[in-house]
Amino acid sequence: MLKELLSGNRVSGAKQSRRALREGQARAVYLARDADPALTEPLRALCAERDVPVVDRYAMRELGQAAGIQVSAAVVTLLR
Repeated sequence: MLKELLSGNRVSGAKQSRRALREGQARAVYLARDADPALTEPLRALCAERDVPVVDRYAMRELGQAAGIQVSAAVVTLLR
């Protein structure tokens, strides 16, 4: 599943992910299991509202690596 993030069109970070969800561009949202719930829960609710699948089984370090960025990531969104 993480290979999808490396090869697919994606954004990382809460702000860009929120924008993609609001604009209907999100295909799936990856929320790090060890991220602060104050950050992830509003995004999880927005995903439920927009009927976008959430994957929450990976750590921040794993998401950052899978997204091809140099830092850990709390949120990575796969775009349509």
